[in-house]
Amino acid sequence: MATAGFEWLVVDMEHTSIDLYQAQILISAIQAKNLKALVRVAKNEEVIIKKVLDIGADGIIVPMIKTKDEAKKAVEHAKYPPFGSRGVGLFRAQSYGIGFGEYQNFIKNDLVIIAQIEHIEAVKNIYEIVDVDGIDGIIIGPYDLSASMGMPGEYEKKEVKQAIQKVIDVCREKKFPSGFHVIETDPFFIKEKIALGCTFLAYSLDFFFLGDSARMGMKKIKKDEK
Repeated sequence: MATAGFEWLVVDMEHTSIDLYQAQILISAIQAKNLKALVRVAKNEEVIIKKVLDIGADGIIVPMIKTKDEAKKAVEHAKYPPFGSRGVGLFRAQSYGIGFGEYQNFIKNDLVIIAQIEHIEAVKNIYEIVDVDGIDGIIIGPYDLSASMGMPGEYEKKEVKQAIQKVIDVCREKKFPSGFHVIETDPFFIKEKIALGCTFLAYSLDFFFLGDSARMGMKKIKKDEK
């Protein structure tokens, strides 16, 4: 994945069995190819966020942000005082103590904190969420958003489309980065989301790419056998 042409990759710790040790290995591999390594954390909690950052993540995606206060909490969990409440540890990210000053500058200037918008309540509060200092962008999670509206996976429903477009339009108005997790591997859906106004995209899932490749290979093999 790190050699496929992506600019950044996400290690998903919300919906997978990946643990901290495995995440650190994945982060190291991604960064070795000069890509940014983001982690979608399991929950908006300080102990979870600080551990992920201590192992060297370049940024975090915080799921199920629904309000301004929840967005503020995410920032506080990720940043050191006086900007946040994160405890100080000396691990991989801080070069085991040797590069702590440099890491402090990284936290102030380069750390990426993305709020995942995946609930209808978040759509209603989107103006307040994007105004939170320290939130660098939002990414729309379509599955949970549609589920919160009682229509799981029904993206073509008018109400779901309107909710998604509202978030993107507010971000455009505020000149704020807006992203979308495109589940499908078909590039058509990438172009579709760009046309809606998204400024960055998370493209599908590793096991979707693997499945597509396997099916394509087997289809060709069976065709050649005939």
